[in-house]
Amino acid sequence: MAIASLAAINIFAVKSLGGVPTSEADVEPWGLRHDRRWLVLNHDGTVLTARAERRMLGVTATPVDDAAIELTARDGSTLCVATPTTGELVSTTVSRLASVRAAGVRADDWLSNQLGRPVRLCWLDDPGGRRTISQDHGGRPGEPLNLSDAGPLLLTSSASLAQLNDWMTVDARARGEEPCAPMAMARFRPTVVIDGSGAAFVEDDWRQLQIGGVEFRFAERCDRCVLTTIDPHTLEMGKEPLRTLARHRQWDHKTFFGIRVIPVRTGTIRVGDAVSAT
Repeated sequence: MAIASLAAINIFAVKSLGGVPTSEADVEPWGLRHDRRWLVLNHDGTVLTARAERRMLGVTATPVDDAAIELTARDGSTLCVATPTTGELVSTTVSRLASVRAAGVRADDWLSNQLGRPVRLCWLDDPGGRRTISQDHGGRPGEPLNLSDAGPLLLTSSASLAQLNDWMTVDARARGEEPCAPMAMARFRPTVVIDGSGAAFVEDDWRQLQIGGVEFRFAERCDRCVLTTIDPHTLEMGKEPLRTLARHRQWDHKTFFGIRVIPVRTGTIRVGDAVSAT
């Protein structure tokens, strides 16, 4: 029985850059098609994320097709980057992944100029055979993973966000403060958002779910980091939502919002699809 509907799908083609909404997406074993197949490296091979460089959130990456992505900066400048299928292999510190393919000097220079630091843009050529989901994050032996931190898809719900915003308002008034603006779901960078699920955080207890005709299984609750405190539009950093999550949703010294899920089978999901779960 349907208990919710799919309200939004987001593709983050480049890890930590801005993403784009889409009305439908193909689900592959390692995540949504085009999602997190690219990443940004420092020149020493370490991964650069928006936790360390918030300007990354101001650059949007849009998949063109399997052959390219388009990068768009806040000033409106764009760059189309071809998929480097034969590019140089670059060593990386990404967990359970030895190397990625370099996009080339033109992409590196453009992105370095936008971020104000020397970086390299790189691509994961074979997510099906190069990286797996850690068993510490709910993975089973051999299950593939894109360049996401821990799981193929991050699911959040409108009901949970509404509850979080209510808590923020009540807690701020209890401190004698003016409540801050409600959090937008974009803060949490979900790949899929559901609506109509009823009680807030009901997704925490789901173990099997189906979106349209595609089945998924629960991997783990998603612990949240400082990235959620950066407004993706203004790039300003504050205390919320971690301050409120720490009060209401903290276990083992971690704060939680959303769940990570793993595809059981492939298929296509669409905004408006029925969602059922047990």
